[in-house]
Amino acid sequence: MIYLDNAATTQPSERAVARAAEYLKDKFYNPSARYHGGELVAKELKESRDALVGFVADRTEYDLVFTSCGTEADNQAVFSAGKRGNVVISAGEHAAVYNSAVALKNRGIELRIALLRRDGSVDSEEFLRLIDEKTSLASLVHVNNETGAVNDVAAVAEAVKRKNPRCVFHSDGVQAFGKIPFRLNSAIDLYSVSAHKIGALKGTGALLRRKTCNLSPLVYGGGQEGALRSGTENTFGIACFRYAAEEKFACLEKNAVRLSGLRERLWALLDPALFERISPNHGSPYILTVSAACLRGEVLQRMLWDRGVAVGTGSACSSKKPHSRVIEACGYSAKTLDGVLRVSFAAETTEEEVACCAREMNFVARKLKEKLK
Repeated sequence: MIYLDNAATTQPSERAVARAAEYLKDKFYNPSARYHGGELVAKELKESRDALVGFVADRTEYDLVFTSCGTEADNQAVFSAGKRGNVVISAGEHAAVYNSAVALKNRGIELRIALLRRDGSVDSEEFLRLIDEKTSLASLVHVNNETGAVNDVAAVAEAVKRKNPRCVFHSDGVQAFGKIPFRLNSAIDLYSVSAHKIGALKGTGALLRRKTCNLSPLVYGGGQEGALRSGTENTFGIACFRYAAEEKFACLEKNAVRLSGLRERLWALLDPALFERISPNHGSPYILTVSAACLRGEVLQRMLWDRGVAVGTGSACSSKKPHSRVIEACGYSAKTLDGVLRVSFAAETTEEEVACCAREMNFVARKLKEKLK
């Protein structure tokens, strides 16, 4: 099986899992326990926390709260900051942010949604126009998980703060962390990340927080994570997250350059009479989204699976809906929306796999098109 749905989830790194296995065997202790074993694990938990922060931010300015996933991190950010006035998001937000913001709207907070450009990036000028003195939260996805468009969240955050210094700025960085080079600046208050998108395990995520930014817990209990996320920490998953991140950040720019080439190679091999491109040329090197207009993406997806190739049709978190909310917000017609396929790469993806994927995509699209004549 050629697996090219890495934006949905990645295969865990064997090396990271093996390194973390000691937390299932010898270091299985509860980090809140007062005896030596617990204290040792608590110390190493802090080391993992510091390491993960240090990959993208200044540890003197930022810390993080471990969560069960990127969705929980997004929820905690939105519900902590969006407590008054209005909240501003883009139409391209992941469902974890979008639906949380809709929940705030249902509680009486005004929701303002900025439009998207055709490639899935936000109209940043409109986003900033929506900010005023009553905006309590602005949230903008870093890398659009459905098109791969990259928003300049650092620049937008700085502009937001110039208009309203009290506004909390959050970004969902799940598709950016460990994949594209960046550093958080002090205008970004909260930043969500997820382990299973970079070769670690499902069930682990984190919310990076500027230390001066107030945060409210979603989960109450024994006061773990500085009383911001109660529940015994998933030390195995957290260690695996750290080790997988070490692997990704060690080769970050090298992988980005190589995968940009593979993304463009795939596009060059696809039949332009069958596919149109949705992803921007300058987007994430890990995502190429296309559409086989007038065909059904989910039918093509199943045909590809039967031929040994796994690709996505958009966000796996919204796969039960007939059309992608995000791609629709980009302004595409129903015919284009029907045929969306998202190919997403990993550092391990090879040229041979890309060539085979292109060949099979062309084959199944031609076959389905002929069948529908």
